[in-house]
Amino acid sequence: MPATIHESAYVDEGALIGEGSRIWHFSHIMPDAKIGRNCVLGQNVMVGPGVSIGDQCKIQNNVSLYNGVELEDGVFCGPSCVFTNVINPRAFLEKKEEFRITLVKRGASIGANATIVCGVTIGRFALIGAGAVVTRDVPDYALMLGVPARQAGWVNRAGDTVPERPSEESAEY
Repeated sequence: MPATIHESAYVDEGALIGEGSRIWHFSHIMPDAKIGRNCVLGQNVMVGPGVSIGDQCKIQNNVSLYNGVELEDGVFCGPSCVFTNVINPRAFLEKKEEFRITLVKRGASIGANATIVCGVTIGRFALIGAGAVVTRDVPDYALMLGVPARQAGWVNRAGDTVPERPSEESAEY
């Protein structure tokens, strides 16, 4: 099944969108962005040049994915979550050469209005609570809450809290 792209969305030449993906109102997919299969990008989503999004990702309304962000398969980005790409931005200085890579590993979820500071890695199936500010790497299956985000426990692949870190589970969803 081909991708579905709303008539108000812009997809620049050179962007790749996988089969079955849906791009909704007022979104902008920039050149050299790669969106996997069966993804859903909500209203007003911006995907910057060179951004890579895996299969079966869901990116809710008002999210911008800047150059340097990579989402593996099955990642959820809640409404208005924020990714940065420079650690110390200044309007009067060009800092594109200082972009830092941010990796969100398979199955991780980021809550509404959370902020992900550039240069971190969010582990597999981790859950970032709404409004949290992630300033350092997050372990697989970690539940992160607060400002700055601190580990508050563990979650399983379904996102349920569990008393201890889950053992390595099957690679399949």
